[in-house]
Amino acid sequence: MLDLPKSTEFNKRIPKYKFYDNIEIKPTLKKLFTEQIKMIYWRNKIASTTMNLTQGKQVTEIEIFEIRLASSEIDEAVLRQIDRAIPYHILFLLEYDGMYQAWIGYKEVASGKALFRVNTYYHTDWQKKEQLALKLEGQSMDAVYESFVRQIAGDTLQTEYSEETLRESVSREKRKQELQKQIDALKAKIRKEKQLNKQIEFNAELKKLKKEMNNI
Repeated sequence: MLDLPKSTEFNKRIPKYKFYDNIEIKPTLKKLFTEQIKMIYWRNKIASTTMNLTQGKQVTEIEIFEIRLASSEIDEAVLRQIDRAIPYHILFLLEYDGMYQAWIGYKEVASGKALFRVNTYYHTDWQKKEQLALKLEGQSMDAVYESFVRQIAGDTLQTEYSEETLRESVSREKRKQELQKQIDALKAKIRKEKQLNKQIEFNAELKKLKKEMNNI
């Protein structure tokens, strides 16, 4: 999967209760931890201190967490809780029945706080370990992180604009998802609407949304 040097290896098992004991979380989230996760391993730490990389402006470390699952399903709330608890960027490698998925969240510092906020998660399909090929690309921590996000997101964050930042790509994709939801809801309303004047009004609105979608 990731051919990282020995200098990055950490290989420490983390008890899953560390992420919910003595922390105020909902009982439903605690239940997800206990039911969905078998074991958590902190496999690697990618940083300027463990590799020949320049310190990033936004990213100081990238932790590699391997999570062994009880089934092929995981709730994003579980990963979000782990991301909240660790003040660094995390690349998750999920394992179930010998198959692997890579997950990563677009994680940025919350405004005016020392905490991180995860806006969106991206993940690969389930693959055999040798098929899940992620490359460490870039000379700085920021560049390595961006590369991981774009590799895992795949076509989702592809762009024609070479100067587009990762944040801009994420925002653009988020807006596309919002527009698609609005378009789908409006189409449903048009199908149900009996009044002609309302249909005309909704179709005009639909045309505007589709135009904005095409321009993104």
